[in-house]
Amino acid sequence: MTGLGPVAWPPAPIGTERLLLRESEARDRAAFIELFASPEVRIYLSGPQSREELEAAVPEVPGRRPGLFVVDLDGAMIGMITLDRRDAERPGHIRPDAGEAELGYVFLPEAWGRGYAAEGCAAALGWFVGALPGEPVVLCTQTANDRSMRLAAKLGFTEVERFEEYGAEQWFGVWSAVTPSG
Repeated sequence: MTGLGPVAWPPAPIGTERLLLRESEARDRAAFIELFASPEVRIYLSGPQSREELEAAVPEVPGRRPGLFVVDLDGAMIGMITLDRRDAERPGHIRPDAGEAELGYVFLPEAWGRGYAAEGCAAALGWFVGALPGEPVVLCTQTANDRSMRLAAKLGFTEVERFEEYGAEQWFGVWSAVTPSG
């Protein structure tokens, strides 16, 4: 898999109790545009993008790339989860050579508060552990994003450091399936 390492992409769809994590399809285009145009979703992610620009720029099958899972509830996209390599130029690393796997997630507002993000991210992390055993995963979020901070704790991420980036305080944590939680 380009970016994450020597794993096949896409994996077979991953089912949870309520969700399906799968590769993107053409029917997901409207949900992708909504995610990137939503002021609520993008409040901690540099703000919303213009719907008109997104309509022109988003491909027919958006998000079709290694590391991106569409989160599907009853046949409809409600969010996406990503596993990408963290840029070496950004602050926040646990390896001297950088390049850690980084978990990202965004969900449509109507899906908030129902545990879908925790369920989907736990499934993506479970897949990751099987694909790249022993490799840690990092997560970075603004400290002002209470929901994301709670999700990081629920998933078992532990704080490594805080720093200023994008004009706001960032929380940087690490998750490892081989580290026992206490």
